[in-house]
Amino acid sequence: MPGASRPAGGAEAMPDPWGVRRAENLLTTLEGVLSARVVTTPLGEVSEIHILASSGLSPKQIVRNIESALLAHLGLKVDHRKISIAQTADVRPIEALERGAVREQSLRRAVLFEDFAVATAQRPHHVAVTVTLSYQGRTETATEEVADTARARLEGSAQAAAKVLEKFLERHSVVVDGVRVVEALDKTMVFAVVRGIGGRDARILTGTAEVGENAERAAVFAVLDATNRWAEARRVS
Repeated sequence: MPGASRPAGGAEAMPDPWGVRRAENLLTTLEGVLSARVVTTPLGEVSEIHILASSGLSPKQIVRNIESALLAHLGLKVDHRKISIAQTADVRPIEALERGAVREQSLRRAVLFEDFAVATAQRPHHVAVTVTLSYQGRTETATEEVADTARARLEGSAQAAAKVLEKFLERHSVVVDGVRVVEALDKTMVFAVVRGIGGRDARILTGTAEVGENAERAAVFAVLDATNRWAEARRVS
């Protein structure tokens, strides 16, 4: 995708499975961050993160906030040594207004990951998978009870994410056609195929997410990756 990533060394851009722009937009919503630039290698790995920040927070605190935000919202673990912080006390009023507008627009559009949990279900050999997402300050949760197997837990996580998304949509549905763990570019990824349905229109959507803490959690991010633009265009409410 043109402009979706910035490979280091001027190499040709490779497909970006988790979204550089998404990460940069997320980082600009953090306290004290004025701008963010994520640099990737030709293989799509994060090589550098450059941050321009105000002088209100210490660089160490900003780095911790960045690590936490990337892990919580994108399932992405980044070595703190790859994050460089430049701070300034000189911020023009118009620039501050522009940053506030960008931050507000980013938060207004993004469906954010809030929580994921797996608990023992009442039925023997079953578990309850619970996914919590938020949009514009509104938080919704859905739970799927599935057999306690790796494949069922993966599919249940994706199904629960789809159910939460439907709560934010007025007249559209999200159906999970399939979700799988795949190996690509020396990474373990979760690949999700979902259908966005509204009236007579059905759209096939695909998304990916790198496996961080576990594959089930990554399945939630893969569904979000697949539906992000489609849901936004249908006025998530």
